[in-house]
Amino acid sequence: MRSLSRRQFVGSMGVAAAAVAGLGLVGCGGSSSSDSGSKVQTIKDRGKLKCGVKKDVVGYGLLDTATGKYEGMEIDLCYQVAAKIFDVSYEDAKDKDLVEFTDVTPKTRGPLIDNDTLDLICATYTITNVRKQDWDFTDPYRTDHVGILVKKGSMSSMNDLDGKHIGVSQGSTTKDEITKMLQDNGFTATPQFDEYPDYPSINSALDAGQIDAFAMDRSTLKTYTTDDKELLQPEIEFGAQDYGIATKKGSDLSEVTEAVVKEVTSNGWIDEEIQTWGLL
Repeated sequence: MRSLSRRQFVGSMGVAAAAVAGLGLVGCGGSSSSDSGSKVQTIKDRGKLKCGVKKDVVGYGLLDTATGKYEGMEIDLCYQVAAKIFDVSYEDAKDKDLVEFTDVTPKTRGPLIDNDTLDLICATYTITNVRKQDWDFTDPYRTDHVGILVKKGSMSSMNDLDGKHIGVSQGSTTKDEITKMLQDNGFTATPQFDEYPDYPSINSALDAGQIDAFAMDRSTLKTYTTDDKELLQPEIEFGAQDYGIATKKGSDLSEVTEAVVKEVTSNGWIDEEIQTWGLL
């Protein structure tokens, strides 16, 4: 169970930080919240923060189909951002339902920021130099690594991937990370990569024998690890994935999200969330 007093404390910290000119912040080249181009003011006027999240990653963003509610560390992080924007506590942000969630995929998340359908993306979004040219990212709030999930007993070494089909998500960095890992470790395997629109599709393809492996961040793979599946050579740690919140380039919302991430990573809130959601 989570500690309510702990949450209220964190939320109150967010409220204090939100007092910075009533969130009349100036982002990277952005305008103040009193200007018509302010993303923060648009969110305030709308009354909800629109967040792109995952719906199928246990511990990060998972949609409970029975209740229609999202849960996970990144869901909670979105409420922290909302608490700052609307000058309320974290618990109030949740109770007042100040966040509207939309599930995104690696292929859709960037465009949904660009066309202002969503205000931010908090969906195991890996920070890269290339992506930072198009969107603003916060400092990392979590670091994960790439893993390769296979049927138990089907392979024992990365070399066994030679000629095999590895399922990856469209628009992800996974393919490049695996290729680099094989080269850096002297493996001679040359696998083929099949791209899929979402994680359940990759997992179904693995179950059906259409592919030989499912590669993605290890936290994501935990969702699909069963008694008959295992990570291939888990002792090989590679492809560090630094997750950040993404916002529109130059938006005044970018400074707000950065302040939230700095706060929750420094005061222990993220560490508590990692424990709460079993992300160890």
